Amino acid sequence: MEKIMRGVCAIQDVTLAEFNGETDHVHLLVEYPPTVQLSKLINSLKGVSSRRLRKRYPHIKTHWIGKKGHLWSPSYFAGSVGGAPIEVLKQYIEQQQAPH
Repeated sequence: MEKIMRGVCAIQDVTLAEFNGETDHVHLLVEYPPTVQLSKLINSLKGVSSRRLRKRYPHIKTHWIGKKGHLWSPSYFAGSVGGAPIEVLKQYIEQQQAPH
């Protein structure tokens, strides 16, 4: 999943500084220019990762896909951390459990 997310970010001129998460969600620390719309970036990350993961791992449909047939929840949380030390943010994300 991290490789997929890095690829999507690279295409959109976004830097994925840190990736981690837990069983049911992921944490991404991204740096993006003001020309990138956050909602469109997240839509791309979710859409591309869902398609590629379902194609590579067909069994994912029976284990993770919700009632409406979606891998990801339609919601997301985004927080701005301008001015916070990047190392503190990376450390927080690194301490999360890796997604399975």
